[in-house]
Amino acid sequence: PMYKGDAGATNLNLRLQQAINPDGARFHETRFRVGDKVMQLRNNYEKMVFNGDLGYVVGYDPDEDKLIVKYDYEVAYDRFELDEITLAYAITVHKSQGSEFKCVVMPMITQHYIMLHRNLLYTAVTRAREMVILVGTRRALALAVRNVKVDRRLSSLADRLRHIT
Repeated sequence: PMYKGDAGATNLNLRLQQAINPDGARFHETRFRVGDKVMQLRNNYEKMVFNGDLGYVVGYDPDEDKLIVKYDYEVAYDRFELDEITLAYAITVHKSQGSEFKCVVMPMITQHYIMLHRNLLYTAVTRAREMVILVGTRRALALAVRNVKVDRRLSSLADRLRHIT
């Protein structure tokens, strides 16, 4: 559920890229290879791609020196825009919200105990259309199931709504 550590999204993405797409042609000296699954990290209205959009690197344009990603349509990124995308073989539960996947594999380890909440487990499990695979320890799963504490969101929305009515 987090980025850091052995079971974090960053490490899992690098290992999965090596296992799934070891021979994909690299775009210059970047981490991206033709065939990689990637995710857009923030809204880009000019390119009409949005935070959480998933696509695949389909090639690069040597004349324009741009990486080409296929979403619903192709989007070109120059090397200064590559911080807008990241590898997406493994994504966090938070980034998965609003998406569905045929199969979800979720690490359940106490290294990320701070993120072991029932609501996050529920969110992860409900992203799967057909199959969920939990990898880890029973202890971590038990911690997540028992932890129903929901962090309060600190916003002034309730106060603002009271002033409207």
